[in-house]
Amino acid sequence: MLKITLPDGSVREVAPGTTPADIAAAIGPGLAKAAIAARVDGELRDIMRPLEADAQLALVTAKDEADALELARHDFAHVLAEAVQALFPGTQITFGPATDDGFYYDFAPPVVEGKQRPFTEEDLPAIEAKMREIIAADKPLRREVWKREELIARWRAEGETFKAEWAAELPDGEELTVYWSGGDWLDMCRGPHLASTGKLDPAAFKLTRVSGAYWRGDQKNAMLSRIYGTGWLNRKQLDAHLTRLEEAGKRDHRKLGAEMDLFHLQQEAHGSVFWHPKGYIIWRELEAYMRRAIDAAGYREVKTPQVMDARQWEQSGHWGKYRENMFVIPDEVPNVADEGPLVSDDADWMALKPMNCPAHVLIFRQGIKSYRDLPLRFYENGCCHRNEPHGALHGLMRVRQFTQDDAHIFCREDQIVEEVRAFCALADRIYKDFGFTYSIKLALRPEKRFGSDAMWDQAENELRDAVAAAGLNTPEFGWEELPGEGAFYAPKLEWHLTDAIGRTWQVGTIQSDRVLPERLDASYVGEDGERHRPVMLHRAIFGSYERFIGILIEHYAGRFPLWLAPVQAVVATIVSDADSYASHVVEKLRAAGIRAETDVRNEKINYKVREHSLAKVPNLLVVGRREADEGTVALRELGKEGQSLLSLDDVIARLAKEARAPDMR
Repeated sequence: MLKITLPDGSVREVAPGTTPADIAAAIGPGLAKAAIAARVDGELRDIMRPLEADAQLALVTAKDEADALELARHDFAHVLAEAVQALFPGTQITFGPATDDGFYYDFAPPVVEGKQRPFTEEDLPAIEAKMREIIAADKPLRREVWKREELIARWRAEGETFKAEWAAELPDGEELTVYWSGGDWLDMCRGPHLASTGKLDPAAFKLTRVSGAYWRGDQKNAMLSRIYGTGWLNRKQLDAHLTRLEEAGKRDHRKLGAEMDLFHLQQEAHGSVFWHPKGYIIWRELEAYMRRAIDAAGYREVKTPQVMDARQWEQSGHWGKYRENMFVIPDEVPNVADEGPLVSDDADWMALKPMNCPAHVLIFRQGIKSYRDLPLRFYENGCCHRNEPHGALHGLMRVRQFTQDDAHIFCREDQIVEEVRAFCALADRIYKDFGFTYSIKLALRPEKRFGSDAMWDQAENELRDAVAAAGLNTPEFGWEELPGEGAFYAPKLEWHLTDAIGRTWQVGTIQSDRVLPERLDASYVGEDGERHRPVMLHRAIFGSYERFIGILIEHYAGRFPLWLAPVQAVVATIVSDADSYASHVVEKLRAAGIRAETDVRNEKINYKVREHSLAKVPNLLVVGRREADEGTVALRELGKEGQSLLSLDDVIARLAKEARAPDMR
């Protein structure tokens, strides 16, 4: 008999082959109906999967929302694949994971009349209807373990070349499992799944869009059709999500960036941003704000090279761990004499920097450092390049060229907790200045890493102690530990911001690193006269300027606080007789440090009001003959009804005060 321990500490003895569903039924009919999966020794499993040994068992219900959503979304992806193959014979299936708010599945569409026909959004209603048929059929989802050779043969016989390729490349010794939907459709999958398709709510999903995706994310491979969907536990959750999506669509930084003339992207520079004058004003205001913050916090700003020798990246460990994401450059004059290769086989290699940290170590190593010199805080608005796949690029949120508000603190062991605590306080003030709330997480050691377990134990505990000292390790700040999500050289604290419509964005980090100082031979002279390794704290608050600006555009829906608004006021005339007064008003505004423009076009004032409202100009100052005669303006504030008639001096004083950055008020 197997001994199965339940969460309340009670132990049940059951025969081998008993399922968690059997145990739920033995406890009571209510639990039998509610249980949808099980955690067996912490591992999420199918509720119908037999138990093989003594185990800790926790039954999962819809109240365990995170687990329930992941299961449902995974099942929706499989039902999607079954529906597509039923409607479009000859379609090959590949992968279909759950995502943060839904699921997707990648397909190789069938060949029709000698041509592959990609799926389009016109196909989605028919696919949704077929999915609901499969859900209504309440088909059992049954797990089986197959031998590798048998599974590969099955996929090849059915023309599933992508599945056959993947099955052949899975590690030796890995258990290969499939899931049957009823007895007529299967997919290769680790699981787990719900007991049957009927456990899904047919009103709780929606297919949202179709895009292209390369097989295994490599642009050298075949192009597939990716169908996205959103999936939930019930219709109410779906409706709430669709409302959020609609609002997010209105706030899309790419759409607003074009409407507000902030930036653009184009194929001639994949993943690099063309900043327009108005967009670069936002950048400059953020840069100035951050400089004031880091100057006050005792940082010293530096500037380091864009290109460094490959040997430096080898020594730091990035060449071996990160090379596929680096842009490499031959260190020789390219061949222009004939049609031969541009670069010889003898060229040394250099690389555009994907991060700033090794260069900051090289600055630290210049000259002898004493324990009295520490902590040393080096800051850089560092431009970096990472070779992201074209298909992964997304507006400002994921780019190839970006600038980090990057800093590295070199400190002694006894200074770590206080330095991290001080950084927590600095990040708290800055995020609150932008109106964000946040949660804070500790990302722990990954499976592949540098350094000893003792070193990682120490680094992780120091970060825990610092967060406790800052008072942030509480439910109020969403404190959580994330196993396996640290960098290969250090654990890290992460700041997850919550925006105006409830989405979260992982932005700031601080990492406690003992690996890089060792690899790059950084040292200081201690009080004992001996050489010691500094600890290197890697930290950022914005993360990157590009992504942070994208987040701000969506957080504010383009309606920036006055200090960040590219144009803070427009003076618009009602009649041409007021043109000279409008110019006078703009001169006075600019003299007070306010970014102002005139609109003296021969257009009706209602047209001007509407146009500047769409451009998200915070203040419209309307002037006509009366305002010119009286030295007044009619102030219209974005998002407010009506207008206020004020003296020019009062308006200037009011706007000048509001236009100050939050740290200067």
